[in-house]
Amino acid sequence: MDFLLSQNNLYIVLIAIASGIMLLWPTLGNRRSGTVQVSEAVQLVNQKHGIFLDIRSPEQFKAGTIPQARNMPEAELEAKLASLPKDKPIIVICDVGRDATRAVALLRKHGYNEAVALSGGLRSWADAGMPLSKKA
Repeated sequence: MDFLLSQNNLYIVLIAIASGIMLLWPTLGNRRSGTVQVSEAVQLVNQKHGIFLDIRSPEQFKAGTIPQARNMPEAELEAKLASLPKDKPIIVICDVGRDATRAVALLRKHGYNEAVALSGGLRSWADAGMPLSKKA
């Protein structure tokens, strides 16, 4: 107990706690806002059998996307919700992440609680050196 009450040691403990909070802040903030980084998206797919949902136009989708992604343009999303599983994470993809965030809000409104947007969209996926495929 004397260790914690010493003024110098108290500063060290407070700095350690503050550092831990700062390290966790991006992860905690992203979960609440409904976005994930590329590494987290890959973990969701590998560990929880999540699916990638590309909401770009069919032409953009065919030009290049994540290999396992399904295409469901944003305009058709609400009409085709029944074809999506509610028990798996859904990682929504667009070009840079803005459209995906709106789509995630729609999905969550309809009970898809594990829906998240890929932060930075397909550009962040490509920038991370992850594979892209062209669809025929």
